[in-house]
Amino acid sequence: MLELKSLNVAYGQAQILRDFSLEVRAGEILCLLGRNGAGKTTTMKAIMGLLPLMSGQVVLDKDVISELPAHKVAAAGIGYIPQGRRLFSELTVAQNIEIGLMVRNSGPEVLEGVLELFPRLRERYHQRAQTLSGGEQQMLATARALCLEPKVLLLDEPTEGLQPSMIEAIRRVIVVMRDRGVAIILVEQRVDAVLSVADRVSFIDNGRNDGAMSAADLQHNPSILKQHLGV
Repeated sequence: MLELKSLNVAYGQAQILRDFSLEVRAGEILCLLGRNGAGKTTTMKAIMGLLPLMSGQVVLDKDVISELPAHKVAAAGIGYIPQGRRLFSELTVAQNIEIGLMVRNSGPEVLEGVLELFPRLRERYHQRAQTLSGGEQQMLATARALCLEPKVLLLDEPTEGLQPSMIEAIRRVIVVMRDRGVAIILVEQRVDAVLSVADRVSFIDNGRNDGAMSAADLQHNPSILKQHLGV
């Protein structure tokens, strides 16, 4: 289980997260919803050690990981697919995946498992990442994170700008990883995509906790979305 305990995070003098707490269990998809600028991406970066904490803790299976440098957070078993994918565009699909494998010294069986999930990448294996379509690049970013054999998977806007067939492909993989016991935090603006896969939804507003509920309950009470998101 991943736990965020009263995180306070700032960019310089501007505080973004304010005593923000969250937990996601193994085999669960938790969607983090909030308006633009609410602190969703900041939460992801704080988990990964890419932003220093003013106070609070990030705990993975009872181990405090918020004191670790970012590369050791990944090595502890947290896979991160950032908004915008952040691929090594000049490198091939194979080389981008190899970087993921190196983080935890994952073997060839992990590589094969990832390519089974994304057969399109096997076809594009020796192409440079910059030559892939947007959907294929999202597949590659996800595949690279899965090479860590993660306990926790963080996805920030994974369907942004993708056509429906690619969105469905990414959705299927997210569900597969949930069913394999991975804890997943999903940041997504497309509410319809969220409710089709999420187990629970947690709201964030101005860097603070703003309630949580099951996805099923949210589907039965759509007025709550308007209350929290203005949609």
